[in-house]
Amino acid sequence: MNYRHAYHAGNFADVLKHVVLALVIDYLKRKPAPFRFVDTHAGSGLYALDSEPATKTREWEGGIGRLLGPGATPLPPAVATPMAAYLEAVRAENGGGALRVYPGSPLLARRLMRAQDTLVLNELHPEEHALLQTTLGADRRVKVLQLDGWLALKAQLPPRERRGIVLIDPPFEQEGELARMAEGLAEGLRRFATGVYLAWYPIKSPKPLAEFYRAAATGMADAGRVAADKGLRIELMLRRPTDPQRLNGCGLLVANAPHTLADDLAGILPEIARRLSDDGGAHAYIGPILGAGGPARRRDTPYRRKRLTA
Repeated sequence: MNYRHAYHAGNFADVLKHVVLALVIDYLKRKPAPFRFVDTHAGSGLYALDSEPATKTREWEGGIGRLLGPGATPLPPAVATPMAAYLEAVRAENGGGALRVYPGSPLLARRLMRAQDTLVLNELHPEEHALLQTTLGADRRVKVLQLDGWLALKAQLPPRERRGIVLIDPPFEQEGELARMAEGLAEGLRRFATGVYLAWYPIKSPKPLAEFYRAAATGMADAGRVAADKGLRIELMLRRPTDPQRLNGCGLLVANAPHTLADDLAGILPEIARRLSDDGGAHAYIGPILGAGGPARRRDTPYRRKRLTA
């Protein structure tokens, strides 16, 4: 329980996670019925980019800094339009000026959600929990908990709204987190079959992920809710994984993905990969959980994988 996200806030992994989250929230807002956002490992909510942790790593400069920071060139309209909600939310937290802070998932979600929607935010780390309570606890739409994230996943489902998003984003400090995530996805689907689940994971070396993909797809199918070929896998690799101790990429598994999500991301991820890559080894994958990629999009397939030179 030593992980502090302040060292990594606004990095490339946050960009991917929050772009996807913003797109999913936008999709759910198309219907007037309320929905709930459940964040199992919420962090503190807001991160100062001039804090000691952020200035020590400066990871945000290779993430959100390349989209909105000093010297960042405007995104092409085809990319900027579907990313508008995310980028405007980050700008709003900074008063429309220079980047000083970065909103975590809880604050980003609150800014994008409506008066009738609710947020359940869970954070076990005592200092992070206290900061989260200070930042968001006064909002009547928000409930802040201090539980083990995996327990919160069970305790808060199903929501009474029967519509919602569940973000599973553990710190990956312990062995077996990938296996627990696969189990958590299946457990969540058994409790809340119609929810949209976003499960984030790091990629240092691709080798340990094959079993994770199989376990997640099998668990979803066994839950009787998501067929093994219907779950969506979204990955962004910034560099070739030559150093297995380094965070070389990250991914999200999505259960019950909005039907527009793959199309939106297919137009966004190539440009994000190009901008955030350092060594020319960047590529993005959007496809089935058990897929291995394939050719660029065709009309008869909803997914695409694109390899880029940065």
